[in-house]
Amino acid sequence: MSRRVTTLLLSGVAVASLTLATPVAMAQQAPRAGLRSTVPAYVAQQPAPESQGTRPTSTESVPDPAALIRDQPSTVSNRAPPQASRPVRAGAVRGVTQRQFRPPQPTVTGLPATPEPLLPPRRRTAAEEDPYAALGLRLGSIVLKPSLTNGIGYDTNPQRTSGPNRNASPFSRHDGELEIQSDWNVHELKGRLRGGYSSYFRNHEASRPDGEGNLDLRLDASRDTRILLESRFRLDTQRPGSPDLNAPVVGRPLVYQYGGSAGVSHDFNRLQLTLRGSVDRSDYENATLVNGATLSQADRNQTQYGLRLRAAYEVTPGFKPFIQGEIDTRQFDEPVDSNGYRRSSDGATGRIGTSFEISRQLTGEISGGYQNRKYDDNRLRNMKGYVGDAAIIWAPTPLTTVTLRGTSELGDTTIAGSSGTRVHRATLEIAHALRRNLIVTGIGVFSRTAYEGPNPREDYASLGARIEYKLTRTFAVRASFTHERLNSTAPGSDYTANVAQVGLRVQF
Repeated sequence: MSRRVTTLLLSGVAVASLTLATPVAMAQQAPRAGLRSTVPAYVAQQPAPESQGTRPTSTESVPDPAALIRDQPSTVSNRAPPQASRPVRAGAVRGVTQRQFRPPQPTVTGLPATPEPLLPPRRRTAAEEDPYAALGLRLGSIVLKPSLTNGIGYDTNPQRTSGPNRNASPFSRHDGELEIQSDWNVHELKGRLRGGYSSYFRNHEASRPDGEGNLDLRLDASRDTRILLESRFRLDTQRPGSPDLNAPVVGRPLVYQYGGSAGVSHDFNRLQLTLRGSVDRSDYENATLVNGATLSQADRNQTQYGLRLRAAYEVTPGFKPFIQGEIDTRQFDEPVDSNGYRRSSDGATGRIGTSFEISRQLTGEISGGYQNRKYDDNRLRNMKGYVGDAAIIWAPTPLTTVTLRGTSELGDTTIAGSSGTRVHRATLEIAHALRRNLIVTGIGVFSRTAYEGPNPREDYASLGARIEYKLTRTFAVRASFTHERLNSTAPGSDYTANVAQVGLRVQF
């Protein structure tokens, strides 16, 4: 009995070691280990298994010792590992940090919601950026922003005349303004209209209106083609000491300027071509002389027709240089003015410039060129000179905005022997928000008007400051002070004026 148990134990050890050694090797090593008499002969005669998972077979009647324990329950699996017969591949083992982790799938708790229809994004309103900005009145898909400003002030020189007797007077100021902005998916309509009136209590002759406005319509005919329509107007007055008024007048004669233009713009990839035609009209009101007579200014009324072609190339999204050519003709209602000159003329202008945007902090457009104007009257020399425009907005901080505007142009006059005027003007405005609803603004203006020939030259300068305190979205309080000075080579034309006013602004 003990002999049979010993034989079974030794046979199990031999079978377990078949995965590590061949039967031939076991037969050679068994005598050395002193196990020759205890290892059955049939174990050494078993052929090597073809694979690790194949059972050895035998024709002997003696049962297989391994079969006694093969089907016994055990915590150790009797199956070979899945990768045991495969060589280790280079790069198959990765570190923990190289494993690809996937987030778990979301648990479905209900039916998916019905998706909302995709709508084009609406234009961001000013109310999202400024909590004190007007919300406006919506008229369909157009937003209107009306406002009214009423105030009182004091002016040391209402008529802007020279001499000690300037008839200083308190005054009331009334302004109305309307901003228009469309909210369309395609096309765009925008504009701004402003009108005001100054009423002087002690000098009624100095009371005067003023206003300006523009209305622009863009029609998107296709993705690359746009139709541009513009309209504009300006209402101003002439001061009694103006060189174009060659006699003392009462009050301030009105000047009406209005016009429009139509054009088309097309994009050829980065190249943009714009062709635009324009018509502008200027009308001058007759003046009343000190003796009660009427001074006619009909010889200054004119109509100007122009045609402009611009080619711009977008080098980068923020840099777009352009070249522009323009021709125009100015036709006066009266062929001959009061001094016997034929003032109608033809002009040609060439410009180069660029629009730019640098980090959204510095944006604008600047251009410069040369203009040549030829008059119908041979006694008037051609007006030749440099022309240009500049509009630059710089925001060094979120609370500060610096705006610089400049222009240089050639104008008309009715002074005998003079072909026209050369006007250079520059405006600098610095606005700083002390608080979100408290804004302080400084304004400086300088201009020079030089009349062609041995005629007067005028230098105008203005410095001012304005403070605005926004109470709510609807109400705001404004106060300002302005100092004006004019130096002229013409005798009796210099003047100085100081203006202070305070008012309440109501916006919707």
